[in-house]
Amino acid sequence: MKIFEDMKKTFDAKFGAAETQKYFSPGRVNCIGEHVDYLGGHVFPCALTLGTYALVAPRTDNKSRVYSMNMADKGVIEFEMSGLKYNSAYDWANYVAGTVATLEQAGYKATNGFDIVIYGTLPAGAGLSSSASLEVLTAVILNENFNFNLDMVEMVKLSQKAENEFVGVNCGIMDQFAVGMGKKDCAILLDCNTLEYRYSPLKLDGCSLVITNTNKPHSLVTSAYNERRQQCEHALAQLQQGKPDLKALCALTKEEFAELKKYINDPIEQLRAQHAVEENQRTLEAVEALEKNDLKKFGQLMKDSHVSLCEKYDVTGVELDTLAELAWRVDGCIGSRMTGAGFGGSTISIVQDDAIEEFKRYLENGYTKKIGYAPSFYVAGIADGTHRVKD
Repeated sequence: MKIFEDMKKTFDAKFGAAETQKYFSPGRVNCIGEHVDYLGGHVFPCALTLGTYALVAPRTDNKSRVYSMNMADKGVIEFEMSGLKYNSAYDWANYVAGTVATLEQAGYKATNGFDIVIYGTLPAGAGLSSSASLEVLTAVILNENFNFNLDMVEMVKLSQKAENEFVGVNCGIMDQFAVGMGKKDCAILLDCNTLEYRYSPLKLDGCSLVITNTNKPHSLVTSAYNERRQQCEHALAQLQQGKPDLKALCALTKEEFAELKKYINDPIEQLRAQHAVEENQRTLEAVEALEKNDLKKFGQLMKDSHVSLCEKYDVTGVELDTLAELAWRVDGCIGSRMTGAGFGGSTISIVQDDAIEEFKRYLENGYTKKIGYAPSFYVAGIADGTHRVKD
């Protein structure tokens, strides 16, 4: 593969010639079910053919050296494989170091370090889970090299813990689950409360997934993401006055929420909770529509999801709203919505193949005119989860 050939030249230049292992870890896009993964809801993500490639060579000491071809200006970043703490000097490599530290805390201690070259095809800041891709990638590298015998769901949970506790982003389980458990040409209906899941074929007959990046940078740590979680946790605590056994917002039906919402004092928090309950229901309806080959209904539910994320959850912003509203006007666009945490990032659209070029042209012109710079487009396939690439 040409990517690995180029990476090997870089590896040899940075670290010296060595026998290397090849890995690929996908990004993810969520078709529907946004901002409910940390509220006990259902999500419907898939793994992408865009992702993170790694060339890895074990070392004989306890030091790791990592280099990203995408961030050459950061140079080679070094750290010891034991007793790691978050360090701003590690920059992007905190996702790698954090996973090493989290596995060590769980009793899975690395006995040597690695030289690693990374190359990512995920656009930076696009909301396609480049961080989860790196975390699960690191867990799989450690698992394979040290025979930890962890199954993928265990690695997914540890990778999420690394992001929550080491990096400090209070993300739900969806990103790491989709990255690790992805299956070619399928999306995953995942119950984030129980981790029950099933694969659903994405039959997009004559259509493709088009990801449109706003090209507005965003940082989950500094965004309102954690604030939304806190608002929902407070709303849940108030709802429990009327339903003491309630464990998660998304355990409620719309009818139950209508009865109980009077317990939530803050009207903003009431809107946040309403989004969670309705989005969970929307996701189940959307998967049912897809499995009945009702793409039109699926597309309408994608639109409804975006409107709720805008009006009730307030995580879109002018860039994402502009892309979605332009997409809804294009003949041949089945559905479009923001995906990921929001505050920048990307939209996902289902577009008829013969309309993709017109879709790109119309969105680029309209977006550039309003926002002042152009978006980027990615037509992606659906990939398997993180794995070692065999020769």
